[in-house]
Amino acid sequence: MPETVERFVGLMSGTSLDGVDGVLAAFRSGRIEVEAHAFAPFAPELRADLLALNTSGSDELHRAALAANGLVRVYADVVQTLLKQTGRTAREVAAVGAHGQTVRHRPQAFDGTGYTLQLNNPALLAELTGIDVVADFRSRDVAAGGQGAPLVPLFHREVFGRGDATVCVLNVGGISNLSVLGADGQVLGFDCGPGNALMDHWCQRHTGQLFDRDGQWAAGGRVIPLLLQALQAEPYLELRPPKSTGRDLFNPDWLERHLAGFAAAPASDVQATLLEFTALACARDLLRHAPDSKTLIVCGGGALNKALMQRLQSALPGVPVVSSGTHGLPPLQVEASAFAWLARKAVRRETGSLESVTGTRGARVLGAVYPR
Repeated sequence: MPETVERFVGLMSGTSLDGVDGVLAAFRSGRIEVEAHAFAPFAPELRADLLALNTSGSDELHRAALAANGLVRVYADVVQTLLKQTGRTAREVAAVGAHGQTVRHRPQAFDGTGYTLQLNNPALLAELTGIDVVADFRSRDVAAGGQGAPLVPLFHREVFGRGDATVCVLNVGGISNLSVLGADGQVLGFDCGPGNALMDHWCQRHTGQLFDRDGQWAAGGRVIPLLLQALQAEPYLELRPPKSTGRDLFNPDWLERHLAGFAAAPASDVQATLLEFTALACARDLLRHAPDSKTLIVCGGGALNKALMQRLQSALPGVPVVSSGTHGLPPLQVEASAFAWLARKAVRRETGSLESVTGTRGARVLGAVYPR
């Protein structure tokens, strides 16, 4: 009897705001295999619109609706690229898991429930692709008392977990999040704090480049000890999990407040300090919550930053720090694959959240389905 194969597309546009990563993934006996990967950068105008919507401004509802439409058109282009790469048709794909673009994330704030907002228009995406769409993954977890993030640790366990050792997975996007995968199957996950967002902002402001390739600019600077100390005084870093954060906290205004008194510092030294801040925040969380970890597997754009990887390894001399690519899944495919996996979970009405990660009152089915 031939093996049953299910195919799902996963789409991710994260807090780095660089563009959309997509994968077409095949599931055989529940195990995932990426058949194709595609990336589409954001046009400067769309990126600027999405970034601006991270803070309050005029006519936000109108601007957000149009930005969501623009985002979904990029999503649809990525889906078409994946289909062309593989020679598949829309009918061969069970569903598209579309995360959306997070612009606000304040779970459990204000009224005891709070909110998380991912711009998206899944109805339009279903129209443009002719494929069922699963979206709005985070809000059910928030409604059930959770943080709504991170949602990838359960997927990390599926792909990277080991039965003989504790392993950690660090995703470094705009924000960094850590998954602790116990040998006994237990999972802990939370946002460490800053990832690439502050470094990318500072790099674009002073060099005109969207990011510091390989961390070369930071590597040419020197860490400013007093500035590093000021950054590390951020109270979020000392909160115990479950916890999550975003650009609501770690944003340019936050950075500017901490830079008061360092106006004469060379820009490259500030970049070096931001990189050190990110590396130490992640390393300290691993040492605090998983001192027995045998490996740190790094994914997301940060895994391509050689200077950051070196600083992580320096801060964790007893723990091998490796790219997820050495474990079968390239760094820029991990999160998109996770949302293909979560889309399959939703279609099958299987739970995708964990109390030990987000603090939810119990495992919940995540995502809403928009039929083609």
